[in-house]
Amino acid sequence: MKIGNKHYQTIWIDESDPSVIKVIDQQKLPFFLEIAELRSVEDVYNAIDSMTVRGAPLIGAAAAFGIYLAALEITVNTNPISHLHNAARYLVSCRPTAVNLAWAVDFVMKKLNEGMSAEELAENSLKAALEICDLEKENCRLIGINGLPLIEEISRKKNGDSVNILTHCNAGWLACIDYGTATAPLYLAHDKGIKLHVWVDETRPRNQGARLTAYELGQHGVPYTIIPDNSGGHLMQHGMVDIVIVGSDRTTRKGDSANKTGTYLKALAAHDNNIPFYSAVPSTSIDFSINDGISEVKIEERDPEEVLKTEGLLHGRIEQVRLCPEDARAANYGFDITPARLITGIITEKGICNATEVSIKEMFPDKFN
Repeated sequence: MKIGNKHYQTIWIDESDPSVIKVIDQQKLPFFLEIAELRSVEDVYNAIDSMTVRGAPLIGAAAAFGIYLAALEITVNTNPISHLHNAARYLVSCRPTAVNLAWAVDFVMKKLNEGMSAEELAENSLKAALEICDLEKENCRLIGINGLPLIEEISRKKNGDSVNILTHCNAGWLACIDYGTATAPLYLAHDKGIKLHVWVDETRPRNQGARLTAYELGQHGVPYTIIPDNSGGHLMQHGMVDIVIVGSDRTTRKGDSANKTGTYLKALAAHDNNIPFYSAVPSTSIDFSINDGISEVKIEERDPEEVLKTEGLLHGRIEQVRLCPEDARAANYGFDITPARLITGIITEKGICNATEVSIKEMFPDKFN
């Protein structure tokens, strides 16, 4: 995708210094486009924890590069594999909900073994991290292709009038290295000349919709309107939403989906108003080892200060302001679970399936062995 006239990914290796991983600092968007440099495992951990990088596919890719940076830290006094396993455990502990984090680290670690030299460990871990980036980009591109007919069909039924799509949080290219999951069909539809309009949930408390999704769509020329998180039900009741498309940080083998908190409420409103609700999910975000989202997915609890304060641009600087009494307490659950029964379909890189174990198994039979 592009910012201005320049193509960007959200993570890449510095061509002039292969010991440096570069990322777009998402804490600074949309106000400033700044590139952060990651030079160590600690840098990667902090970037994921602080949401300098965020979004399930991207944090997986970042963690994979973290293993590569750990390999570069190996010295003659280091037990190489023990060092890498420690780095792997540390990175996986950072954020518990998104499955891509553990999947990507495991993907890299399986490429490494005791018999490799430090140079071979670094070479193979870098190769694996770049492979993950290519895989996630291709997954998102295919999700776009497979989701496009949904928008085309609505456009036909509306005789070319604008298709109104509601999103939640940011499941765009900023979260996914390139293309995005939920946004990929939108970009393809827009590029094809289909009229569309996107309702962008602000997505409190971090405002990833208002800050990131709006920024992305604006850069691509896609019409959008930012709405308060709880306006979606009103819009649906009045026929102002044609389809809801969201991402997923972890989908179970039976179709339950963990996504940014507030997604479940959108699914309930869509179900009550007979509006199709789709989850755009690469197979790397499906946890084939678990069945029940509510009981088996660990929901991340983030710093209450994110709820007690908000952040914005003031006099050319990003500042925080308090929203509530000084002695107020807050709970900050980062995700919620949308039960499979509320999901019309799951858009994957292989096609669209029902949110059922039978349908998911038919699409990914090798994952059920």
